[in-house]
Amino acid sequence: MAWNEPGNNGEKDPWGSRQDQGPPDLDEAFKKLKDNLGGMFGGGSGAGGASAGGGGLKSSLVAIVLGVLVIGYGFMGVYTLDEQERGVVLRFGKVQEAVVMPGLSWYPPIVDQVIIHNTSRVRSHPHDSEMLTEDENIVKVKLTVQYVIDNVKDYALQVREPEKSLHQSTESAVRHVVGSTEMDEVLTEGRAVMGDEIKIRIQNYMNTYGTGIFVTQVNVDETAPPDAVREAFDEVIRAREDEVRVRNEADAYANQVIPEARGEAQRYLEESEGYRQRVVAQANGEAQRFSKLYVEYKAAPEVTRERMYLDTMEAVMSNASKVMIDVEGGNNMMYLPLDRMMQQAGAVSRLNGGMAGSDSISQRPQDNTSVRTRRDRQ
Repeated sequence: MAWNEPGNNGEKDPWGSRQDQGPPDLDEAFKKLKDNLGGMFGGGSGAGGASAGGGGLKSSLVAIVLGVLVIGYGFMGVYTLDEQERGVVLRFGKVQEAVVMPGLSWYPPIVDQVIIHNTSRVRSHPHDSEMLTEDENIVKVKLTVQYVIDNVKDYALQVREPEKSLHQSTESAVRHVVGSTEMDEVLTEGRAVMGDEIKIRIQNYMNTYGTGIFVTQVNVDETAPPDAVREAFDEVIRAREDEVRVRNEADAYANQVIPEARGEAQRYLEESEGYRQRVVAQANGEAQRFSKLYVEYKAAPEVTRERMYLDTMEAVMSNASKVMIDVEGGNNMMYLPLDRMMQQAGAVSRLNGGMAGSDSISQRPQDNTSVRTRRDRQ
């Protein structure tokens, strides 16, 4: 039950000790706070205790402030490096030997200074300039130098502006390489070689200056003649491209024709070898046949001579389509149309199975024989 409600059985106001209803005394409240703090930190009571408590309060406040400052100082020196980062520590301006590796680290602020750089990221430096070639022509060269930080100490401390040194080294290397190259090579197939030479020269300059930069690649993006003669050089480039295209087409045609020609040559060689062997075999056969025929001729000259004559006439007359025959005992000559007779014989042979044609053909040598026999007798 509240103290101010009816029936509280005479309970007094909790603040009944107050003689009035005015605001609390601030001086008394501060005095009580000092006494309590003095008791907490070993202070006494009374007037002497109050003075001792005031000194303890001041010392405790100073200790608290100093502790907060120390904690803040410690937190200010905490830092973290990523896997790609490296740090260089300067202690009162003097570089330390150890390089800060990735992870959680701490340094005393004001005493040390940490310079952090990303050593894995590939940086790019574009370059664009006009210069003279070896044959005293002006060309425009656009290239990009890609590099990384190889030595973080040298990059941070050895040179004041490493990028400016890289720019000047690139300018010097490009002028040296382009100035010793003819314009046609700069504009056409010499660009790749030129990029490699520029990279080597820039790296030598970086090592000499101690910039800590490692050049990974030099890409020659564009090489072009001056605007006044650009069209003429474009025509030259197109002509070179046409030359390469026609040469490739000629090589392709040669690769197609040469194997065919070699095959034809091999075929002719084989045919000639076959012809040689055939002619030699025929000659050997004729020689052997003549030798055997000569033996038969010595045994029966007349019969052999007659047989040779008939064989010859058969071979000659078989190729002739007209034959004139001198009839014995008459003044007229007989004409035999052999071509028509052979056609009729062929037709009859096709109709009758070839019986009549074979009989007519087999009788023809006998007729020639009889005709020749009568002529020899005359």
